[in-house]
Amino acid sequence: MEKEFVTLTNENIDTEHLCCIIRTKKPHSGVEKKRKWLRKRLSDGHVFRKLDAKGCAFIEYAPLEKAWVPIEGENFYYIYCLWVTGDLKGTGTGKELLKSCIADAKENSKSGLCMLGAKKQKAWLSDQIFAKKYGFVTVDETDSGYELLSLSFDGTTPHFCENAKREKIDSNDLTVVYDFQCPFILQRVESLRSYCEEKGIPASFIEIDSLEKAKNLPCVFNNFAVFYNGKLETVNQIDQKYIDRLLKR
Repeated sequence: MEKEFVTLTNENIDTEHLCCIIRTKKPHSGVEKKRKWLRKRLSDGHVFRKLDAKGCAFIEYAPLEKAWVPIEGENFYYIYCLWVTGDLKGTGTGKELLKSCIADAKENSKSGLCMLGAKKQKAWLSDQIFAKKYGFVTVDETDSGYELLSLSFDGTTPHFCENAKREKIDSNDLTVVYDFQCPFILQRVESLRSYCEEKGIPASFIEIDSLEKAKNLPCVFNNFAVFYNGKLETVNQIDQKYIDRLLKR
């Protein structure tokens, strides 16, 4: 049976579930934060396309010039997320979603696509091995092992902003920078903030609330990043155990 896909619009964004945390009737604070963030991005050409099913299978991308990441390039799409989980894995859905993005890029005369990767696959980043099967290659990298993957149609390539390669800040405190592009972030940040307050851990939580701030970040970024002792630690969403390990080092 042919798969049906839904692309979110201003008309259906309030009624369609957002895949990562499926809530069709019960409100969820993280989902509503994500929905609010996404609604503001739609006019920038941001695309959220999902399988029309009760499950997690979607792709999310935007014109690179409007994408909240410290990456530069002319006329590319940036893929934030490409996820297929649970029973939907192995059904070819990821392939169809990626092909739909590639087709969209070609139809809109884009120069290509790009996404964040790493020399070693990181949690919360899309499967780079899968992407490389469809022609994505590494076109830039940081000293800490993060990579910019790109599928170029015309030979041009995007690159990390120079500031993103600094991977340092002035503060030695635990510092988390985030936006609400992912529905898991709100509760993640609230949990980490409460834990740090409870344990007396000096910490800063900085919301990235504009495109300008995102483009000027001193690290790679997909929606979350963690610094400690002035250095970038990870773009993974961390938990309390991670903080404990970090402080013991």
